[in-house]
Amino acid sequence: MYADFYGFREKPFTLQPDPRFLFLGRHHRRALTLLEYGLVNESSFLLVTGEVGCGKTTLIRYLLSRLDDSVKVGLLSHTSRGSQRLLPWVCYSLGLESHSNEDAHLYEVLVAFLVEQYRAGHQVMLIVDEAQNLGLRGLEELRLLSNISVDEHLLLQLVMVGQPELARLLQSRELRQVAQRIGGEYHIGPMTQQETMHYVWHRLRVAGGPVSLFNRTALRMVHASSGGVPRLVNQLCDVALLYGYTEHASRIDEDLMEIVIRDRCEGGVFPGLQVRLRHEREVRLPD
Repeated sequence: MYADFYGFREKPFTLQPDPRFLFLGRHHRRALTLLEYGLVNESSFLLVTGEVGCGKTTLIRYLLSRLDDSVKVGLLSHTSRGSQRLLPWVCYSLGLESHSNEDAHLYEVLVAFLVEQYRAGHQVMLIVDEAQNLGLRGLEELRLLSNISVDEHLLLQLVMVGQPELARLLQSRELRQVAQRIGGEYHIGPMTQQETMHYVWHRLRVAGGPVSLFNRTALRMVHASSGGVPRLVNQLCDVALLYGYTEHASRIDEDLMEIVIRDRCEGGVFPGLQVRLRHEREVRLPD
């Protein structure tokens, strides 16, 4: 609806993780550097955590887009504690076929694949998204898989991505062996006000629209209400563009953004804080 009105090629604030829209602020840039460094140095475990909506999955998909064919990747993105066995999903994520679903046979298939890739000079990486859902048992299974080696070379690198409770889970005594093998970890925090502005401008640019569509005061209000969480920023900006289209507004200003934020807060779901609006309106910046 509003895409044609504002001249976009596509919606700039979709909630789907799209690596083309990744904005490398300081947190995502450091997390990406950690992951790439860990892969080069063949770290057994890498850990990336962050609150819901901070862009972890988008970062992982961006990382995958930068890897060459020498890195074979398995991605587990729908982990659940209700899944009693992890090995079948690991094999499935790596595209391995087997005539038996028994763990002993699947383990043999996995080891044979890893050895084959090692001899071909390839790395194999398993990424587990929302890894906190695995619980103690699932995370311990990952540790056992990390033991597969040839001539002291580990054949499977594991990247665990999850919410902050994943880090707390790894601090438990039962998982101390896993924690001790983590070669690098990073927590993705919220964006600063300046980063939020650049984040919005970046997504507008990628979508082919005018970068100056939101004035600065409106963007300050977006940051204050979202706390700098990318997914919440997307929600506010997407609704603002819809409201702007409805009102035939050529630009999203603070008056329109205030309506958007109040409507979202009054709906009872959006976790924004209306009490911040007055302050953000009073402290205005030139556009």
